[in-house]
Amino acid sequence: MPMVKNLSRAVSQVLLQSSSCGCGISIVPLRCIGISPRQVASDAAFHSLTFSESAHPRVLITGGLGQLGVGLAKLLRKRFGKNNVILSDIRKPPDHVFYSGPFIYADILDYKNLREIVVNNRITWLFHYSALLSAVGEANVPLARSVNITGLHNVLDIAAEHNLRLFVPSTIGAFGPTSPRDPTPDLCIQRPRTIYGVSKVHAELMGEYYHYRYGLDFRCLRYPGVISADSQPGGGTTDYAVQIFHDAIKTGKFQCYLKPDTRLPMMYIDDCLKATLEVMEAPAEALSMRTYNISAMSFTPEELVQEVQKHFPELQVTYNVDKVRQGIADSWPMKFDDRNARRDWGWKHDYDLQELVSTIFSFLGSDSRIAQAN
Repeated sequence: MPMVKNLSRAVSQVLLQSSSCGCGISIVPLRCIGISPRQVASDAAFHSLTFSESAHPRVLITGGLGQLGVGLAKLLRKRFGKNNVILSDIRKPPDHVFYSGPFIYADILDYKNLREIVVNNRITWLFHYSALLSAVGEANVPLARSVNITGLHNVLDIAAEHNLRLFVPSTIGAFGPTSPRDPTPDLCIQRPRTIYGVSKVHAELMGEYYHYRYGLDFRCLRYPGVISADSQPGGGTTDYAVQIFHDAIKTGKFQCYLKPDTRLPMMYIDDCLKATLEVMEAPAEALSMRTYNISAMSFTPEELVQEVQKHFPELQVTYNVDKVRQGIADSWPMKFDDRNARRDWGWKHDYDLQELVSTIFSFLGSDSRIAQAN
C-alpha cells in the first residue's frame, strides 16, 4: 500500500512542522479508511468506534428542531439509549426538547465547531437535516445556497474523515418539470427549478461521489410531503397538508394556496421516521443504490379536505392560489415509484390517507374538545 505509507509520512511531516512552540509532538499512527478532501491531523482526541466495539451507534442530528429532527431523536433514543443521541441546532430549544435528552448548539457552516462535536462525542452516525425548504429558499437564495450546499460540504468532509455513516434527506423537490411525474422512478431526468431542489440533487450526487471516491457510507431517501400533528408548517410547498389540521381545530376555516386538483406524494411522519431508521440499519450489501424514493400515498388538496370534513363537517375551505408554490408543485412528481426501496430493504408503509387523518385528529383530540368547549 505505497499510497497509504506516503500519506502517513506526509501527515507526520506536517505535524512536526506545525508546532509553533517547537515542542515535540506525539505522533499516532494514521488509520486510513479513505482519503477525504480535508484529511485532518491525526493528533485529535478522537477514537473511532466501530459497530463491533460499541453496542449502539453514537448519533448526531443537525437541524434537529425542524419537523423531523425531534421525532427522529425520540425514536432513536428509544432504540439506542437517551445519551447516545445528540440533537443540535442553531436555535434555542423549547424546554420539553432541552430536557428530553442531549442538546447542543451546532452551526453547520462552522466546520471547526462541527468537527469538534463529532470528535468529542465519538459520533458514528450523522443525520443531516439542516436546510432551507422550497418556498423559504426561493425568498432568500443566497442563504439557501450557503446552508444547503456549503453546509453539506462541511458535513460530507467530516463524515469522510471520521468514517461516519451519513444520512442526508432528499425530497420530491429534487425533480423538475421535465421529470416523469406519474410515477417518478428513482433514476430519471431531474432538473429542478428551485434552489432547494438544486441543492438536493447536488447532495444526492455528492453523497454518491463520496461513497465511490472515499468509501463514505452515504444513505439518502427522497421524502414526499411529510405530515405530522405536533409541528407547525415550515415553509414547504406541501405544508398545506399540515396547516389544514391546525386551522380546522383553531378557526374552522382553511385557505389553501394550491389548486384543489394538485396531486402530490405524501407520507405520515411515523412512516417517514421508520423508513429513515430502516435504511440506516440495512446491511450495506442490501443497498443497490445510495438514494431511494419512498412513498405511502398520493392525494390532492380536495381529497384531503373531503377526508378532514368527515371529522370537521363545518370546516370552510377556500382556495387562493399562490403562483410561486403552485409553479413549484406543478414541477414535482404526482406519485413516487418506490419499488426499489421495497425490494432492497423491505420498505412498507403503515398509513394511508384515511388512517393519517384519523391518527392526527386522535392526537389532537383533547385540544380540539377543549377549543370547542371554550
